[in-house]
Amino acid sequence: MTEMIHDEMRLLYRDMVLLRRLDSEAVALCRQGELGLWAPSLGQEAAQIGAAHAMRRGDFAFPTYREHGVVWHRGVDVIDMMRIFRGLSNGGWDPAKHGVAPYTIVIGDQCPHAVGYAMGIQRDGTDDAVIAFFGDGATSEGDVHEAMVFASVFEAPVVFFCQNNQWAISEPVNRQAVVPIVDRAAGYGMPGVLVDGNDVLAVLAVTREALQRARDGGGPTLIEATTYRMGAHTTSDDPTRYRDSAVTEEWAGRDPIKRLLEQLQAEGAADAEFLAEVEDESEKLATHIRTEVRAMEKGHPLTMFEHAHGHHHEGSHSERLAFGEYLESFETVDEDGLA
Repeated sequence: MTEMIHDEMRLLYRDMVLLRRLDSEAVALCRQGELGLWAPSLGQEAAQIGAAHAMRRGDFAFPTYREHGVVWHRGVDVIDMMRIFRGLSNGGWDPAKHGVAPYTIVIGDQCPHAVGYAMGIQRDGTDDAVIAFFGDGATSEGDVHEAMVFASVFEAPVVFFCQNNQWAISEPVNRQAVVPIVDRAAGYGMPGVLVDGNDVLAVLAVTREALQRARDGGGPTLIEATTYRMGAHTTSDDPTRYRDSAVTEEWAGRDPIKRLLEQLQAEGAADAEFLAEVEDESEKLATHIRTEVRAMEKGHPLTMFEHAHGHHHEGSHSERLAFGEYLESFETVDEDGLA
């Protein structure tokens, strides 16, 4: 039994390390002009990997734009993930195949979708369940409130997983809620669970229990996983303008990967060979991402107009023409910087 537990712990550690490497490589590619944007997940690996590991194959996840660990763990090709942020894809993968919806950019918008899908599961008579991921900032959105009302009234098999990373871009969580977010669950008539979002084992246990409750017909659960967004909101953001570096350093001491590694080593379950294997795998993943992204074709800005409407729309057509003229007004330079 102990060895089985250690096997799972090693897998959790491996997945968190790979997620962090995936994330850091994407940030670097963004800085090099190879990707247009990226929402870093640095510091939130335990919340994402723990919750993802709690899911079964038939379950369905509705992520935000930051749940790279969940998307990757559900089997989505990492290169398909990158294509979205290079402007080459509008969705990236087949949701039905992987059991995970596309990234949702509109804050909180995925929560009503998750509840609707969960209500569909009820009608199908299966014992699958759904997780809706969102952040502390999304709790101020009407979509999240409405989703929780519907889920509770219809006892939908859905888990609301809030990653409270303390910041909604530059807005601190104490400006989002006067009381802990988890306390809102009582108002909807559902259980609320507060978990240390930097403890991957705790996240795994709590999420498994909530999903099982949903499968058993017990209805929805709200999980608040307290963690910290160690990086920027996106690569277009500068958190040093609004965050206290001392607080960030304090949270760095709660690093979820280091925390699990220390436990594994204390229990004699992570030798040098295992750590070297994980490091080698992370290097290969980074090389794969870097090579494939740099080999991709360049996206063209005008493609964003292609699927905006299902039929000709004069307003969109006019905007496309105007934007095309604007793009043509720039001078083309060669590698030597000559026009």
